[in-house]
Amino acid sequence: MLYFLISCVSFSFIFLSKSFTHKPLPSWEAEMKLLSPWFWGELSTFIVSWFKKSRPAISFFQVPVLFIPLKNMGHNSKVENVEEKDDVSLLDLPDLALDCILERLSPAGLCTMAAVCSSLRDRCRSDHLWKKHKEHKWDRVISDATYREWKMHVVSRKRPTLLDQSKRKGLFNSLLGDWPSWFRPKLESNSKSRRSLPVDSIKAWYQSLESGKLWFPSQVYNRENGNVGFMLSCYDAELSYDSKKDIFQARYLPHGRRTTEDTIQWERLRAPPVDTPPNVLHVSDCLDDLKPGDHIEIQWRKAREFPYGWWYGIIGHLEACDRNNNHCHCHYSDSVILEFNQYSPDSKWRRMVINRKGHREEGNEVDGFYGGIRKLYDDEEIARWKRLWPTQILD
Repeated sequence: MLYFLISCVSFSFIFLSKSFTHKPLPSWEAEMKLLSPWFWGELSTFIVSWFKKSRPAISFFQVPVLFIPLKNMGHNSKVENVEEKDDVSLLDLPDLALDCILERLSPAGLCTMAAVCSSLRDRCRSDHLWKKHKEHKWDRVISDATYREWKMHVVSRKRPTLLDQSKRKGLFNSLLGDWPSWFRPKLESNSKSRRSLPVDSIKAWYQSLESGKLWFPSQVYNRENGNVGFMLSCYDAELSYDSKKDIFQARYLPHGRRTTEDTIQWERLRAPPVDTPPNVLHVSDCLDDLKPGDHIEIQWRKAREFPYGWWYGIIGHLEACDRNNNHCHCHYSDSVILEFNQYSPDSKWRRMVINRKGHREEGNEVDGFYGGIRKLYDDEEIARWKRLWPTQILD
């Protein structure tokens, strides 16, 4: 465009200069003949300077472009110099200062800023800007392992020939076996412009979650709206987010029937604390350290073909122990007492005994099967379970 304008200006200048030499001119036109080379030269310089300095950016100051017209092209007319005023934009700031500004923008602000120009678009898509928003909002309900598996999946979708040469492994593909509709991001066509958003960027991940089109694995406390059969438990589910209502919809792993649940609040969700898939026995690495008073989660399922859920409990004392901490030797015994105090003392679900040495899955088809154990060390994690405590003792 710039080249075209300069060419037009140059052509006009040459044409007028030659036309002035082939015919007699009136006195005022003779003066304009002397003026025209200077005028067209100044106009060309102005256009070049203007195009170099003007950018489609957000300016701190609104500076109008001044076009000063020629005045009264008469005998004594003079052409005034065009004054240039430098505008100040965000892109004139040092990189560090600009990054500090962009880091303080919300996700919506970054999207708005990205629409200003190509330079800001590229900056506002940067992973380091979106990582902060991902961690603040989504890391509490989605594990890092899930994000890595998603990223590997979308990259493999872009390169199907590499996918055919490798075996599908890991948490992501084990879940795909149970949930055929797991991750379904709409990948952009390879024929699109290079300016399109990379499908494996953190911004793409964030926007897929916000749109509700991406179903992701997480865990839900007290599933099915606090059904008494699931009190103080946490089960794996496939979740979708409704950004307008700020709630979630869940699809639980099938165990006889597919169960769904709506209107799930943030406080009932958590990122899976371990990478163990829901149908796999967790390897217990804390059995030797368990002692009365410790807070634990244990896997439990009703039947072997069902997925595990995580249930909250406390390590209790042996029957022969007087419960005096100064004389307690329960932690030396091979037997470990698991107590689930949300149930009444005479309930069959109140206590369970496991073997500390070589504990594997224990149970039967009547009472269910107890799996791996993880000890809780984080006070906030323990407090969260206590906040979910039922209002009355269960049978």
